[in-house]
Amino acid sequence: MSKNYLTLDKIDAYVISYKLSNYIWNVVLKWDNFSRWTIGKQLATASDSISANIAEGFGRYHKKEKIHFYRYSFGSLEETKDWIRKAITRGLLTENDRIYIVNELEKLPKELHHLINYTNEKLKH
Repeated sequence: MSKNYLTLDKIDAYVISYKLSNYIWNVVLKWDNFSRWTIGKQLATASDSISANIAEGFGRYHKKEKIHFYRYSFGSLEETKDWIRKAITRGLLTENDRIYIVNELEKLPKELHHLINYTNEKLKH
C-alpha cells in the first residue's frame, strides 16, 4: 500500500494565491508606465509573496517553521488588499477584474487558517 503525500499543488491556499498572483500580473501589464511602476510593482510583489511564503513554509522541516512562513502569507495578503484598494480607488481595475480579484482574496484567510490548523494537527515536530 502506497502512502499519499501532500504536495504543494494540492494545498488550496497555494493554488488560489498562485493563480491570483499570475492574474494580477497580467492585469498590471496592461497599465500605463506610471501606474505599473508605482502601484503595479508593489501589487505584483505583494501578491507573489503570498504563494511564495506558503511554498517556503511547505519546504521547511519543522512544524513551527512551516507555520511561521504560512503566517507571513497573512501579512502579504493584507498588503495585497491595500494595493488593490488603491488600484480600485484610482480607477485602474475593470469591474470584472475587481470582482475576480476581491473574490479570490476573500477565500484566502480561511484557506490559510485551514493550512495552519492542518499543519498543527498532522505534524509531530
